[in-house]
Amino acid sequence: MMSFFRLLFFTLCLGLSIIPSTSWAGEVDIKQKPLSYIHDVKPILDSRCVACHGCYDSPCQLKLTSFEGLSRGATKNPIYDYERLKAVEPTRLFIDETSTTGWRNREFFSVINEQSSTPENNLDNSLIAKLLQLKRNHPLPATGKLPADIKLDLDRTLQCPKPEEFNSFQSKHPHWGMPYGLPALTASEENTLLTWIQQGAKNDSKFELSRAANAEINHWEVFFNGELSGSRQSLKKQLSARYIYEHLFIGDLHFEGQPADEFYKLVRSRTPPGQPIVELKSSRPFDDPGGKFYYRFRPNISTIVDKDHFVYQLSAQKMLRFRELFLTPDYQVTELPSYQLDAAANPFQTFAQIPASSRYQFLLDDAQYFFSGFIKGPVCRGQAALNVIRDQFWVAFLRPQPELNPQLTRFLAENHQLLKMPASHGENIGFLEWREFNGLQNRYLNHKEAFSKKLQSQPMSLNSLWQGDGQNENALLTVFRHDDNATVVKGLMGKTPLTAWVVDYPLFERIHYLLVAGYNVYGSAGHQVTTRLYMDFLRMEAENNFLRFVPSKDRQQLHDSWYEGIDFKIYNFFATPKFSNDAEPAVSYQSNDYKHELYSQLEQKITKNPGHIDLINRCIEANCKRPNTSSEEQQIDEMMRQLANLDGLKIAALPELTFLRVLTDNPEQDPVYTLIRNKKLLNVSFIFAENFRREPEKDTLTVVPGFIGSYPNQFFSVPKQQLSRFIDRLQHTETNAELDLFFGEFAIRRTNSDIWVQYDWFNKKHLSKNPENAGLFDISRYKNL
Repeated sequence: MMSFFRLLFFTLCLGLSIIPSTSWAGEVDIKQKPLSYIHDVKPILDSRCVACHGCYDSPCQLKLTSFEGLSRGATKNPIYDYERLKAVEPTRLFIDETSTTGWRNREFFSVINEQSSTPENNLDNSLIAKLLQLKRNHPLPATGKLPADIKLDLDRTLQCPKPEEFNSFQSKHPHWGMPYGLPALTASEENTLLTWIQQGAKNDSKFELSRAANAEINHWEVFFNGELSGSRQSLKKQLSARYIYEHLFIGDLHFEGQPADEFYKLVRSRTPPGQPIVELKSSRPFDDPGGKFYYRFRPNISTIVDKDHFVYQLSAQKMLRFRELFLTPDYQVTELPSYQLDAAANPFQTFAQIPASSRYQFLLDDAQYFFSGFIKGPVCRGQAALNVIRDQFWVAFLRPQPELNPQLTRFLAENHQLLKMPASHGENIGFLEWREFNGLQNRYLNHKEAFSKKLQSQPMSLNSLWQGDGQNENALLTVFRHDDNATVVKGLMGKTPLTAWVVDYPLFERIHYLLVAGYNVYGSAGHQVTTRLYMDFLRMEAENNFLRFVPSKDRQQLHDSWYEGIDFKIYNFFATPKFSNDAEPAVSYQSNDYKHELYSQLEQKITKNPGHIDLINRCIEANCKRPNTSSEEQQIDEMMRQLANLDGLKIAALPELTFLRVLTDNPEQDPVYTLIRNKKLLNVSFIFAENFRREPEKDTLTVVPGFIGSYPNQFFSVPKQQLSRFIDRLQHTETNAELDLFFGEFAIRRTNSDIWVQYDWFNKKHLSKNPENAGLFDISRYKNL
């Protein structure tokens, strides 16, 4: 039974034998001029190796996005393990150790030579070199599927052999060379890597901040650190800085006007501005710093990968906004809160002195960023949290009510004990603590109901929802789940989903402190399971907020449609939604499709950018044309609408996330569409046995121009003239033989030597369209179809 708790760990096996240097496929010239890591080697690592080795879940924790990761090496110790009863020490690159010796003491072993440096030793003691040669000696087939011994499922047995273990590994797994389950590098790429390794794998990277970047950093570090004199104004600044830090620490910060590829992490450092950063090694942003510290901006020197990259823009306007929200309002901070865990993990206790309306508006201003933090952080794999949500749902937010700020701030402060988070128990939390939180949640919802009735003089209407203050595009969001990862986009994408959320401030804040600030991927099984179960409460609360906008007679039926297949006599907490049936909404409906009508009215009222309106999946006019598109693109869009109308078993051949490149006469301008298969489940109320709750005949397909998602499961490359055939073949593909023909004709399979060319093209296209927000795609979940 415990195996169900294991977080899926995708692993590429590193391990090589001692092979004489004379056996290399290409001749390595040791007299060649020294190769550069930055100019010659890193581009190859980025385009070929980072495709799988770019996050916490990198195979064997070999993270190749920087030389520091290459130098750290690999380890047999997994990060994702739902069976461990105790937390393990974090192994975050650049934080938990900063020297190779330190990592060796943490059971990481080298993948490049660390013994006496000679050309022969450099090759013979390099796992990277041996892995390349293993692939060269045992190439994959050029067509069809991969050999059966190449496993791609994420829960396969972890293989991370040390150098001395490689002979045995090689004999058992001859096809497990690098790149794993993909075609070999070109001879030129391979020889560049081998020559550099033979020359001693030297690092010539030098990072220097520009004068403009230094000026921005100094400006912002003064803002965050301010005066530390102990005056009331100073206390106000310190508490505000702590609040902002605990929400921004996880993202990539970018200074407006600076180069699109320059990003920073906001960290806590022992050293003040002007000195080298000595980052605190805390697991959570609210852990006790144990003394004086400073907020600092640490440059990100790693390759940007899409799966953990989400950007928060800092600008002069943003600093003014921070002052407007946190420093200008008339409130006093008389005492700074402690970092004692049970209090620090509860934002409603820690930040009770900051007006609730300021905190809420701060979150709303960049809602997509904060939602991205829930599901797109450095954890990179969120099965435990993500199987608590639907594959597609829409999100709106209740309107801030500054006029009620004193009452709301007081209500949250008085009820903060009912809003405490699992992280308040630290790593000693057990599997059954969710019962305690269930009781607290029910008490809170009862208090919230009474409080709302006391203050709410008007029924729920469109005016009850935040409309983006007239220009903010964060007012409506769509969340897509793709198995163990997800994506958040602005606007309403896809057809009307099964569920919708309406989020208020306490809910928004708790999701952040549950899944971001308070979550520890290195934590115990108890911590991780309780986090997952607590998220059930928050999802239901968001859904029930939406039900308040539905006619009272239909609320229970709609609610029950979200929780099919549950025996409420056993799991009775799913059967008691906390919504009021005695208050009718002031929303005019013309049909029973309340979700579509409510959100459609809201979308029309607040969407200022026509490019954010979905004209592929919800075209209601005779002729829908996306703005600024050519006649050729409009023709292709029409074919994509036909594709988007397919559902159920007609799309059974598609994996969850597909990138479709439509080939035209101008390859550089070929349009790209993301195909998202939304899997229908009876409910999302349990961690296990998801396949038993599947209803594939009710699956839907969302087709979106451009890119959504970080882990493509498949690339399709289809000539424009063949789109009709592609759509027809897709919906009539059922048998294994038909599947093989379909993917053989249209898909870029793992065995296809063209896959690297296509991968490079998609990455280049993504970066050209989204220079600040794009990162390299991860293909560790690419299917063998």
